[in-house]
Amino acid sequence: MTNNEQLSFEVTKADNTPVVCLGMTFESEEARREYFRDELRKKLPELKKIEGFPVGEDEDIIALSDPPYYTACPNPWLNQLLNINADSDTKEIQPPFILDVSEGKTDAYYMAHSYHTKVPYKAIMHYLLHYTKPGDVIYDGFSGSGMAGVAAYNCGISREVEKIGYKVIDSSVYDEQGNIISKVGQRKAILSDLSPLATHISAQLNYDFDRTKFYKYLSQLIDELEEEFGWMFETNYKGEKCKINYVIWSENFVCPSCTEEIDFWESAIDEESRSVKNEFKCPKCGVKTTKSKVSRATTTKYINGLGIYSEISKFTPKILNITYKGKRIEKKVDSEDINILNKIEELSSEYNFPTNEIPEGDEINRLKNNGVFYIHQLLTERNNIILTELKNRISSSEFYNQSLFILTAAINNLTQLYRWRANGKGGVISGTYYLPSTPQENNSFNQLRRKLDDFTRIEFKNLNRFTYVSTNSITNLPLKENSIDYIFTDPPFGSNLMYSELNLVWETWIGIKTNNSTEAIVNKSQNKSTFDYNSLLNKGFKEYYRILKPNSWITVEFSNSKASIWNAIQDAIQKAGFVIANVSALDKKQGSFKAVTTATAVKQDLVITAYKPSEESVKKILNNTDKVESVWTFVNQHLEKLPVFLGSKGEASVIIERTPRILFDRMIAYYVQNGFPVPISSPDFQSGVMERFPMRDGMAFLESQVAEYDRKRTLVKEFTQMSLFVSDENSAIEWIRQQLMKKPQTRQDLHPQFMKEIQHIAKHEQLPELDDLLGQNFLRYEGEETVPDQIASYLRRNFHDMRGLENTDGKLKAKAMNRWYVPDPNKQADLEKLREKTLLREFDHYVEELGNSKKKLKQFRTEAIRAGFKKAWSEKNYEKIVTVGDRLPEQVIQEDDKLLMYYDNAQVRLDM
Repeated sequence: MTNNEQLSFEVTKADNTPVVCLGMTFESEEARREYFRDELRKKLPELKKIEGFPVGEDEDIIALSDPPYYTACPNPWLNQLLNINADSDTKEIQPPFILDVSEGKTDAYYMAHSYHTKVPYKAIMHYLLHYTKPGDVIYDGFSGSGMAGVAAYNCGISREVEKIGYKVIDSSVYDEQGNIISKVGQRKAILSDLSPLATHISAQLNYDFDRTKFYKYLSQLIDELEEEFGWMFETNYKGEKCKINYVIWSENFVCPSCTEEIDFWESAIDEESRSVKNEFKCPKCGVKTTKSKVSRATTTKYINGLGIYSEISKFTPKILNITYKGKRIEKKVDSEDINILNKIEELSSEYNFPTNEIPEGDEINRLKNNGVFYIHQLLTERNNIILTELKNRISSSEFYNQSLFILTAAINNLTQLYRWRANGKGGVISGTYYLPSTPQENNSFNQLRRKLDDFTRIEFKNLNRFTYVSTNSITNLPLKENSIDYIFTDPPFGSNLMYSELNLVWETWIGIKTNNSTEAIVNKSQNKSTFDYNSLLNKGFKEYYRILKPNSWITVEFSNSKASIWNAIQDAIQKAGFVIANVSALDKKQGSFKAVTTATAVKQDLVITAYKPSEESVKKILNNTDKVESVWTFVNQHLEKLPVFLGSKGEASVIIERTPRILFDRMIAYYVQNGFPVPISSPDFQSGVMERFPMRDGMAFLESQVAEYDRKRTLVKEFTQMSLFVSDENSAIEWIRQQLMKKPQTRQDLHPQFMKEIQHIAKHEQLPELDDLLGQNFLRYEGEETVPDQIASYLRRNFHDMRGLENTDGKLKAKAMNRWYVPDPNKQADLEKLREKTLLREFDHYVEELGNSKKKLKQFRTEAIRAGFKKAWSEKNYEKIVTVGDRLPEQVIQEDDKLLMYYDNAQVRLDM
């Protein structure tokens, strides 16, 4: 079966209709489900040996799974379901996609569940339409809530494709310029995640079912629960029973002066403005205090089912928001309300709520300061009772998974993490565990109905669903080699989010927890450093490389402000064998993407695009690693993968990946990460690029590409360089180059602006003076020969009295005097050779200095260290790299991608 052929089964909506799955016919969906659940039960002993298998009872895993399409453990049927024939280099070459996009986060899919960090599926659709065709298989190993699967499905719906700005005619997809860029048609999707909660959500958002029947079923069940337990959210007001919408609770503190209790609401909340006072008085002794100076009041509570007593923070109910005669109003809690709470507490002793002990964790530990040691303590007794009753009653339902989805979608808003705010915009602070002093206890019936409405607003278009879900670690994927057409992934970023900790409330209620041994995060409680994070990512991206077809693309979303995490991601991608073809940064002010080359760009959200080289290119390089010819094999392949032209609205932009400097960096990274010797120097590479490839605006092209560039370039008036953030010598040189390309100028003209740009230079960076940077990298016109064309064309273009003058004219020569300019390719190569010698002399000086001292280098020229590491790598002197690297500040190594690359790979070579 080829990728474009339909699969041999259909998922039908009617549960009592015969279905075909993996060549077998079943009388109904239920029969299919039960057969494969029995098969999964048999396979569990072997599956448990797989790294990252989730923590939970077998029957809970079986109950949550809908095999073979979705399993709450590693899915053993993926290869059978796809029945993929791995093909090698037959794919059509696509340039990287640089997207200017701002897709909304308010659609039904996005609102259905509050799981972390969802990439809007409409944004992912752009990438799928660019990189894939109908029937292709896409993969996301950090699937989260499954938006990649939703995007793959919606690529098959013309109306959805048109919603994101394209035009569809006869299934062909056209961009704004009228070019055909894709075809309408579903893509097959494989989604996996380490978290069983994430895969549970992914499955529910990606599988169709009888939504009308489900809505009726769960609505009726919620009605029944409210009829039975609704009294828990009722109060008397003016002789009438009224529904409670939410309760505002108040934390109690102990006065530091008299040790009496202080009710936070009574003392710290201004009743009229409902604002929080910075300073408040103790009602007993009158001393003024602040929240930071008081200690928490506590009370002891018996935990049923665990048979223990626990000391917890003391909270008092203060205000009820109720519905009275169709309007929402507030009333103070009275003695009758307290009696109801006492009655609920007595009733709660009959229940064993789902619970998990709060583990050690970077985020979750703060709950212990409030006396919360078990997950169920985050909910009030009435919400615990209602949700426990709901879970018990859905356990044997055909809609167990869908109902459990609604429970987890609602539960965040039912915990004491939900904070009341005077402006009415309360909520849970995402990404952390913060227990506010004025928690808002929401009515669980209201929240469940709201989430049911959100979920059933999702439109399913009665198309077959080709999305398969697996719960597994990215470090061990249950997929064949060379089987995936495209990867879109949004991995964890260092310590941004502690997923397994943050998922614990949800996973407590679904009964299965994340096995976090292979969770790729930086976490002190798990003893995972940036190095461990890097190591786990390396394993994951090697698996990505293994399953992706040659000549295919991977897109990595990145959002983290630490350069060390950016370097870990970049290192993992390149060490796996991928070649980075583009890094784009989202300019949030301008709403556009711009090319970036340094780690300082991680202040913005990035999209990293990389490809798996063709098998033919890899073989050529492997067979000639010590020959210069292999370098040009790499460059040819790389240029083939890059966009030919970037620009719109009368402006063209530099394609930074096509500049000789960046081409050299990419080549070096590929050779070093694969353990190859680098057979060419920077000056020889620079001159070689100029000799072998047509150059335009400082960029290299293939012969087959240059005509297209020339044609499009003539249609634009402006040419914009990339925006730069000067942080080191390399970016300073590039900044100067851009200034001189726009305007050849004197040192005096350049100096004031240069001084402003270098304000953010790192403390360790020994940046040369402007005169040295100019002298080592550029040329100055001193009036001894004809005026260089670059200066002459600038002067004729910008000064009326210079127009028409020859390059030898005295007047033009006088105007050009002492202006610095970017040299032509041949002279540039000569300058590179001189500069490299200077850098290596500097590096040798550092080596000598370190030999006479045991101290670390505090300030140095990073470009010299890079040059020295490169030379040592070429000479296979790995010990020198490690020795010097150990004497550099650790932060410098972690935050400089080139130094980290040499240092890590040299360590590997020494350990072999």
